[in-house]
Amino acid sequence: MVHQMLAEFMGTALMIIFGVGVHCSEVLKGTKYRGSGHIFAITTWGFGITIALFIFGNVSINPAMVLAQCLLGNIAWSMFIPYSVAEVLGGVVGAIIVWIMYADHFKASEGEISPITIRNLFSTAPAVRNLPRNFFVEFFDTFIFISGILAISEVKTPGIVPIGVGLLVWAIGMGLGGPTGFAMNLARDMGPRIAHAILPIKNKADSDWQYGIIVPGIAPFVGAACAALFMHGFFGIG
Repeated sequence: MVHQMLAEFMGTALMIIFGVGVHCSEVLKGTKYRGSGHIFAITTWGFGITIALFIFGNVSINPAMVLAQCLLGNIAWSMFIPYSVAEVLGGVVGAIIVWIMYADHFKASEGEISPITIRNLFSTAPAVRNLPRNFFVEFFDTFIFISGILAISEVKTPGIVPIGVGLLVWAIGMGLGGPTGFAMNLARDMGPRIAHAILPIKNKADSDWQYGIIVPGIAPFVGAACAALFMHGFFGIG
């Protein structure tokens, strides 16, 4: 159990290092890749998740996936909270590591980049704030995400799952990520959001816990539960 929790912690941290790192690289003043755009960022998220899965193996790195696996009987319910906490803590630590790496660029960006934009380097935010619609977007994105992973996992070719999941993230990000930033993962959003709240960032914006809890917090669990039930009922995946 301890080994698996550490794998969930480190795998999530590495995912966040790639993901929050690419946003910092793309936005902050003085980086080599500033202004590279959303394709650059989404591709890095996809590749980063692939690498994390190759390194740490059979990990969820997402409390929504842990819930789906509990519903399918693949993970004991007693592990739901421990794994989820380990993943959120991994998200916190990963985001802090990125902040340390980009500390000079955060300082150079003071006064030029808005506090809200700085917050959005860490956590997701809607393009248009409409909580019911934002909730539906994250629910549906996660439904597709978890359903896709469960389907990909049925292919037993060695190495196909990390590559397939990376391609899935890339496709969802490009096709469905525009409204909310496609968190699909409490640890991906809440961990860096907590890091933003505790880090000594000057003139930082409010952490927007209302959005963080309702949309990237709750909606992925609903989407994952529906995905597990659908994939089990329709395809017999369990």
